[in-house]
Amino acid sequence: MAETLDPVTFEVLKNAFITSVDQMAEQILRTCYSFVIYNRDFSSALHDASGHSAAQGNQDIAVHVGTLHFTCQDVMRAFAGDMHPGDVYAINDPYAGGTHFSDVRLIRPIFADGRIIAFSQSNGHWSDVGGSVPGSFDVTARDMFREGLRITPVRLFSKGRFCADVACLIAANTRDPASIIGDIQAQAEATQVCEREILRLVAKYGRETVETGLAAVQDYVERAVRQRLAALPDGEWETVDYIDRDPSGPEGMIPIRIKMTIRGESVTYDFTGSHPTIGSIYNSAFGATFSAVAAGMKTFFPDLPLNSGFYRAFSIIAPEGSIVDAKWPVAVTGYLMPFEKIMNAIYEMWSRIMPERAIACAFNLEYLLTGGRDGRRPDKPIYMFYDWLPGGWGGRNGKDGCNVTTACFGTGLMSQPVEGQERANPILTTEYEILTDSPGPGRWRGGAGVRKTSVMLEAEGSVISYICDRERAVVWGIEGGLPSMPHGLSLTRAGQAEEWLGSVFSDVAIGPGDIFSRPTAGGGGFGDPLERDPAKVVEDVADDYVSVARAAKDYGVVIRVIDADLCRYEVDAAATEALRAEIRGQRRGWLATDPEHVAEEYRAGRLDTLDVVRRYGVLLDWDKGTLLPRSTAQFREQFAKRSAASWRDA
Repeated sequence: MAETLDPVTFEVLKNAFITSVDQMAEQILRTCYSFVIYNRDFSSALHDASGHSAAQGNQDIAVHVGTLHFTCQDVMRAFAGDMHPGDVYAINDPYAGGTHFSDVRLIRPIFADGRIIAFSQSNGHWSDVGGSVPGSFDVTARDMFREGLRITPVRLFSKGRFCADVACLIAANTRDPASIIGDIQAQAEATQVCEREILRLVAKYGRETVETGLAAVQDYVERAVRQRLAALPDGEWETVDYIDRDPSGPEGMIPIRIKMTIRGESVTYDFTGSHPTIGSIYNSAFGATFSAVAAGMKTFFPDLPLNSGFYRAFSIIAPEGSIVDAKWPVAVTGYLMPFEKIMNAIYEMWSRIMPERAIACAFNLEYLLTGGRDGRRPDKPIYMFYDWLPGGWGGRNGKDGCNVTTACFGTGLMSQPVEGQERANPILTTEYEILTDSPGPGRWRGGAGVRKTSVMLEAEGSVISYICDRERAVVWGIEGGLPSMPHGLSLTRAGQAEEWLGSVFSDVAIGPGDIFSRPTAGGGGFGDPLERDPAKVVEDVADDYVSVARAAKDYGVVIRVIDADLCRYEVDAAATEALRAEIRGQRRGWLATDPEHVAEEYRAGRLDTLDVVRRYGVLLDWDKGTLLPRSTAQFREQFAKRSAASWRDA
């Protein structure tokens, strides 16, 4: 339908639609109650009269945007023939195409000339929606009944009248009802901001022109994507990535298998062979899987707008009941773990097709949730500390990875300011710094991760939960690049020794004086680290991205320290040449070393974690040093394909 609009009007409307969604974001930032939403854990959309997405915002979260059309259409089905101007509906149902229960969407029909011409939608991550633990992330949950409140389509505003009884019922089932009511009002007002902008366009251009524009922008994106696909070679590409474990099953990582097939002007993603759902919250319903595919593929088409026209160019085969197509009532709150595995797997496959845009694996998003009663205040209100950290993205073909960047899950997320966190919660941050040796080594190294350490202050009845992954399926490199490092949290109780809790636990009691610390991994390396320019390694050492010791172990670069305080270092060229030759001659043998022997050396303190992962490709229980034999076999198999296969022996 784009041919019915002149090019100038088309371009004006296309950008006006996007701007209307960006204006929704500005409204939410200025009126939301939740610190989580304020730090941009929200997204918005404009849909046509059929519920198809016509526009997303410029800083919306990747994981949300590919699901918003599903929830819009579910609301349309629920209220077919019973929608009116001034209505606003709520939904958070992951089994109807959403993500998880914390992502609550408010949807407003937009009327012109007595008929619906569009919908505006605001999605915000509420910091608590009930469930068995503060923050609503109970990793031991096996079904939705411990995850929080499931909101099927419900009317929150009826012809402009606020349905306070319904809103209060929802809010009363959370740990922070006042903030929930405030966020409902903020999201509802945001949808009205979009409505006003669309009606302004209707007044200027006419209803039919705006409706034509909503269809035309989708057709434009579809044509552009299909033309680019048609210019690529037909073929099939396959890969696999892993979830760390199934807590209810035997030791071993959980595979997510993907085969991508390009035929002509369309592409298919086939998840056949992926693991069945697991006994944890780390399952994905179809909507989130769809969004992961869209976000991963969109990374390689960065110049195009994202709307439903993009979605028409691909199809998905997801086996029912698998970890990528979980059905009610399977727990799905931790869907973001399979989500990021899907994204990185798609990065890997598209990197083979578009090597100029190739990128290694990025770090995995993590959530830290602590809740209890704030002892600093006389009334001891419930507090909710909900934190996430930036980390490193994968090395790229010709460039190092991005340092300290929010996750591929959603680069629109902000890194939360500790000052705001400390004001709202009885928690003090004592360390927040770039983590030396976190980047995965490569000719083009991964970006650096961080480490954050905090201490509990005056609080009562507090518990801590940690939602993460890649403690075992460690961030990987490609084209000869090396892995990063395992994720996990350590806890030091007042007066006791440090305790490793790992990357996934819930409802652990924590009290005043207790210290918790966790790193985020860097990105995986791209290309053989023995081919990195020694001068760049020296720069990394001066910047504290790489230590002198790991410069030798990972890059084979021998560095002499002239004056560390002045960041003065120099390369020992002869020793570097000799060491690189030595590593080339030994590294394949390291990967064939008996894993049990490696575990013994680790327990004896003769090998550290990075030695075990990067040199030997071995995975352990990092607390006790116990070998994980099945996980190690899986990790080594992929290490051999992604890294060792590209090494030169001389």
